[in-house]
Parts: sequence; C-alpha cells; structure tokens
Amino acid sequence: MEFGIFTVGDLTPDPTTGRTPTEAERIKSMVRIAEHTEQAGLDVLAVGEHHNPPFVAPGNPPVMLANIAARTTNLQLSTSTTLITTNDPVRIAEDYSMLQHLADGRVDLMMGRGNTGPVYPWFGYDIREGIDLAVEHYHLLRRLWREEIVNWSGKFRSPLQSFTSTPRPLDGVAPFVWHGSIRSPEIAEQAAFYGDGFFHNNIFWPLSHTAQMVNLYRRRFEHHGHGRADQAYVGLGGQVFMRENSQDAVREFRPYFDEAPVYGHGPSLEEFMRDTPLTVGSPQQVIERYATMADHVGDYQRQLFLIDHAGLPLKSVLEQIDILGEQVVPALRKEFAARRPEGVPDHAPTHAELVAEGPDSRHRLVVPARTVEDSTEKEEVTS
Repeated sequence: MEFGIFTVGDLTPDPTTGRTPTEAERIKSMVRIAEHTEQAGLDVLAVGEHHNPPFVAPGNPPVMLANIAARTTNLQLSTSTTLITTNDPVRIAEDYSMLQHLADGRVDLMMGRGNTGPVYPWFGYDIREGIDLAVEHYHLLRRLWREEIVNWSGKFRSPLQSFTSTPRPLDGVAPFVWHGSIRSPEIAEQAAFYGDGFFHNNIFWPLSHTAQMVNLYRRRFEHHGHGRADQAYVGLGGQVFMRENSQDAVREFRPYFDEAPVYGHGPSLEEFMRDTPLTVGSPQQVIERYATMADHVGDYQRQLFLIDHAGLPLKSVLEQIDILGEQVVPALRKEFAARRPEGVPDHAPTHAELVAEGPDSRHRLVVPARTVEDSTEKEEVTS
C-alpha cells in the first residue's frame, strides 16, 4: 500500500494570525513538505496544477517535481492533477519524459480535467468539450510515448506528420497513469479501457458515491481483459488533522475549516466529518476511519492525504506528516496487508516493473467510446 501527500498549493491567509505567506514562501514550503514526506517514510508526493489565484501550484508541475527529485532519493513523484484537457499532449509527453530521466523513473501522473471552468477559454478550449478533449488528448499522448514516429490528426490540435517526441521515455517505457475523476463515468471508463489506474479524490463526497465510481471502474477493467476487478489500480484522496487528544485537534483545526475558501461558511466541521473522509481527531481515530475505506471500495493501492491547505502553518503541516509516518501509516500498512487477497497488487506499478512487463503490455491504441457501454452501469453513477 502506498501512502503519501498531495498538495493543491493554495495561498490562503492563516485565520488565527491574518498573515498570508508570500508566493515564494508557499512554493518553498511545498518543497520542504516533499522532503519531509520522504523523511517520514511515506511513499508519494503529488503536486497539483492550477493557473489562477489563490493557487501557486505550478502551471508546469514538472518544474517543481524536478526540483524535488534532486532533493529526494526514493519518493515517488506524481501530479494531482495534470490537465489533459487544456495542455498540449506533445508538451506533456516531452516534459514528463524529461522528468522521468531526471528522477530515475520515480514518476507517474494523474490525468484530470481540473476544477476551474475559466481555464478552458484561457487556453482556447470550450469546457463543454471537456470529456472529448480528455479522450482525444490522452489517446495522442499514449501514441507519442509509445511510437517513435507519429502521424496524427484530430479535432483539437494541428496535425502531426512524422513527429517524434523527445526525449523518449526512460528505458522506452511511459510513466504509469492514473485518471482522476470525482463524478464522470466516462473517465472511469477511460481508465478501465487502457488498464490504467483510477483515482477518486473523494475529499468532498460521501463514501457511497465513491464506491459507485470505483466499482464501475473495476467492472470495466475486468470487462476489457486487464485482470480481475479486484486487481484494478485504485487510489483515494483523504483529509486529516491530528493531535494526541481529539478535543485539541478539533479546537485547533476549527478556525482553519471555518474560513477555508473551499468549504468555509458551509456545513459545520462535524457535518463535514460525518459525510466525507475528513477526520479531525486522534491518530487512533484516523487509523480506525481509514482502515474501513477498503470495506467500501475494495482493497486499493494508493492513499493520498491533503494536509497543507486552508492556511495551516508549515510547522503544523510537518507535525501532521510526522504523526502519519510514526503512528498512522505503519498501523494502516499492517491492516491493509493482513486483509489483502492473494493476487491483488499492493502498489501501482513501479518503473522497474513496467520495464519488466514490456512497453506494449495492456496497451490498445484505439479510442474508447465516450460513454459506458452497459446502460445499467450508467444508471448506477450519478453526478
């Protein structure tokens, strides 16, 4: 089981002091968080992509991830998300192949459509074509990584003639890809069609909805012949804040929750903890809550936590990572290992494992249908 941290890079005032960090402070704090994530014994650090305030998360995540790669040894580097809709697939292919080389293969990506509507016209696209963009752009990206010479034409970018993306992927093997989606069955289908991973960032959603999306992906993964449904690659998002005494955790975190741009001035902290995976309390409460996630979605491979948000000071964030590394993650690793059925992977494929499989395993260069084929499955997942 892989555990890690993901950051969206929000630049938010600390509600207890009123101070907002500078952009330089926030960016450097994200690098420090990555270093500390590795030191604490966690596995993954994922960086988001935004192009607008109040975020400083890079519009070009490979720049930050390359810096982190130079400062770490074992940490798996990922994104949360790479905008497959508004980025040029040629640029994605080149940037992340370069990052692969710099990081000695410690790279995977999470493809997504983002949560900021205006980003589409900023880059010359129409948000109403978001699904079609995700399908076409990802199909082209796969070809750029897997074919030396690409001849291609499509709807959303200029044609390519005898084009070779450089540098080529490290060892001739593309990075492993997750497809991130909260409510679009078409994206779950896309992940299943290619045999890729599916990441449900369920930080704002009840587990009943998360289970529907993940189970849809699992069924379609098996339908497309990539293995049993329980062998599909699943990742989940999460949010926690911990102190040894649960009352202290609630008292300290409440002002950050109440004023957070993403959920402040809405449901109460207690309501949000009841209805979503947000867990504010003792380390044991977090262990007990997250140990049950597999009861809803099956045994999964990656759990990422959002820690550095809502204006929390860096000191508090690093303390949370220490608690995860010292108390929570070891207990969860043991819990998940004990229950995992034989033949179900405990992590996403590493670069070395993908090299051993060969570049053509589980790959079909055919554009999938936009919608799920089985109409009964369509009805099970609602927006």
